[in-house]
Amino acid sequence: MQLNKFTDYALRILMYVSRPRETPYTIAEIATDLRVSQNHLVKIVHFMGKHEWLITTRGKGGGIRLNEKALQLKLGTMVRILQGENQIVECNTPPCVLRSNCGLKGILDQALEQFYSSLDQYTLGTVLNAPPKNSPIALLNL
Repeated sequence: MQLNKFTDYALRILMYVSRPRETPYTIAEIATDLRVSQNHLVKIVHFMGKHEWLITTRGKGGGIRLNEKALQLKLGTMVRILQGENQIVECNTPPCVLRSNCGLKGILDQALEQFYSSLDQYTLGTVLNAPPKNSPIALLNL
């Protein structure tokens, strides 16, 4: 399973704006730091604003803040929403001649569901509070 760019950037934005500071973050600074086009980020931020994961304010002094409620969201739920209805394989367009004798789609759908279920064990807050991979705390948990 590979995350699409939209999902990848959305998760990065959420982690980026979770860092506490006095002033809101701006699209321009996030784009510069993440090395992503501002136009692309505008679409992603707008999407996450509609889902109330981000709080966006227009005008002077405006910007982007993390909605604290987003910290409680399960990662699997978030990734499902961000990924949309993408399937691992599509058997109907064009119609696959192997459909009647194929069990692959069912197996792949089950694997995808296990992927999301695994992610659902964690929240955005869990990810943000996790120690870095090579820290002494993380190494003790191996």
